[in-house]
Amino acid sequence: MDAALIVNPHARGVSPELTLAVERELSAIGAVETVLTERAMHAAEIAERLSRDHDRIYVFSGDGGFNEVVNGLLRDVELGFIPGGSTSVLPRALGLPRDPLRTARLLAREAVPRRISLGRVNGRRFTFSAGLGLDAELVRRVDALGGETGRRASDIAFARTLFGILAERRGRIDPSMEVVGLGRVASALVANCNPYSFVGRVPLRIAPAARFEDGLDLVAPRQLRARLLPQVAWWVTAGRGQQRSAHVLYVHDADELRIVCDAPTPLQVDGEDLGDVTEAIFEAERDALQVLVPR
Repeated sequence: MDAALIVNPHARGVSPELTLAVERELSAIGAVETVLTERAMHAAEIAERLSRDHDRIYVFSGDGGFNEVVNGLLRDVELGFIPGGSTSVLPRALGLPRDPLRTARLLAREAVPRRISLGRVNGRRFTFSAGLGLDAELVRRVDALGGETGRRASDIAFARTLFGILAERRGRIDPSMEVVGLGRVASALVANCNPYSFVGRVPLRIAPAARFEDGLDLVAPRQLRARLLPQVAWWVTAGRGQQRSAHVLYVHDADELRIVCDAPTPLQVDGEDLGDVTEAIFEAERDALQVLVPR
């Protein structure tokens, strides 16, 4: 089988030494062509080229690199995701180890293909989540902390930034967008799987019913108040309560969702800032991707 490896050398968990070790694990059963990314969206360009004549592509990166690759594919190939980011939600949600060498060894020798669905918003694919409003604003502010290094900040920085946003607004976020046909909400989180993300080893189960084989799940607080924050924290760690709450609009297994914003609003996919939008159209791509997972 023709195989290739796309590496983001700037990802938080990637180093030249680890890259060589990952190459050795992957090439134990056959030759692997390695290509390094050099700039934003370069992984998409590389994936477009490599998918023409390779049947399997491995990606050693963080979630941003994984997202770029699935947006660049020209045809259906087997994809193996090796965690190289600060969080690496996608491979962990697929049941792969956090250690990149263990993952590379498993993908090369023991993995089996699995078909999963993807999400798409305003034409951009996402592999596990997208956010409109508070979630995306958090991503944008944390990205700014990384400066020119491009490396994602720590979980502590995420928590500190989130508390800062809430403090600025005195724990109050009012409805600012309309989920067409379903009502007004303060923010919107759209998930392709459960968990939505991780804090260290702790999974954040924002959309507990979401599955890779299904459509999209929407979790949209109708409004946020300081008194609700302890309940929200319970929901996302325990993974229950939000589906039945009067404070949350929860939609399961949707094919399409359209959200219209009162004003330009931050949008993110897989932790990548896509800028401000006034409308977001989310679509499910069922059985869109062939990924490698533990047997």
